[in-house]
Amino acid sequence: MATARDIMHPDAKCVGEHETLVYAAQQMRDLDIGAMPVCGDDDRLHGIITDRDIVVKCVAAGGDPATTTAGTLAQGTPVFIGADEDAGQVLHLMEEHRIRRLPVIDDHRLVGMISEADLSRHLSEQAVGHFVEEVCASG
Repeated sequence: MATARDIMHPDAKCVGEHETLVYAAQQMRDLDIGAMPVCGDDDRLHGIITDRDIVVKCVAAGGDPATTTAGTLAQGTPVFIGADEDAGQVLHLMEEHRIRRLPVIDDHRLVGMISEADLSRHLSEQAVGHFVEEVCASG
């Protein structure tokens, strides 16, 4: 069976926890992605922020994305998977936590990200269909 490493998009870029949301948004635009992992000074995963987080939790709430840091929005314990875990565990975690992106960690460092598109490229139609039913279609 495929592993997280087989499915992931390698070379995921992190935004530093002290970078502004403007910088994070520019990185998302330049990389043509909707979410970025947030890494701390220790180069370890501290969370994930999405373009929607920036709009809803900062801009719409009256915050200033030029002074608000990525670390401010990357609260809580991030859900991630080890690079050598199997695809079944990838799907289980994403379905259980109802998430559409999953960071992949190896030796405590971010090595990739798994998105819905990655799932559709590497897994069976049945597995992807079940994922969509569980995570996307139900709310």
